[in-house]
Amino acid sequence: MVEDSLWTRITREDPQHSARYVERFRSMAAAGADLDGEARMVDAMLARSARVLDAGCGPGRVGGALARAGHEVVGVDVDPVLIAAAEQDHPGPTWLVGDLAELDLPARGVAEGFDVAVCAGNVVAFLAPGTRVEVLRRLGAHLREQGRLVCGFGAGRGYEVAEFLADARTAGLEPDLLLSTWDLRPHTPDADFLVAVLRPAG
Repeated sequence: MVEDSLWTRITREDPQHSARYVERFRSMAAAGADLDGEARMVDAMLARSARVLDAGCGPGRVGGALARAGHEVVGVDVDPVLIAAAEQDHPGPTWLVGDLAELDLPARGVAEGFDVAVCAGNVVAFLAPGTRVEVLRRLGAHLREQGRLVCGFGAGRGYEVAEFLADARTAGLEPDLLLSTWDLRPHTPDADFLVAVLRPAG
């Protein structure tokens, strides 16, 4: 049995948490907030009409923007409330309910690999500690040759940068680039955020 993620535990204890999360981002979008910073960076890494896996996609903010930029997007999230919001707010991509610790898209009819898998919105910090390496391994296994995994998360969320990079290496991934923001500022030891661009080792 897969260990429950922090997100799963939060939503079990507070059944309205997911709905509030959806409405928060809908309100920000309606107010004109710039919610596409992660998608702009990922788009800049890709050729046109690339394949993108939005891992821990939530209500579809990043994957929806990448689909509008012309990419073929598959989004996966453990929370069915968030997937329903993604389907409503960002039609076009394939949105799937699923646990990243058990990710096997070929078994669900999505056989082709991805040019980029993106984990934005602190997804990796919500993972159950016992599943972190397995999630990274499975994401890496879904990449095409030369594909990359992009993870962004904040410090102070119980997952230190050094631990994350060690887990990535255990999962067969090596860093190509470490940044402190989605707008391409270099990572420094005192940075309070990490954006890691990883590639399969070897």
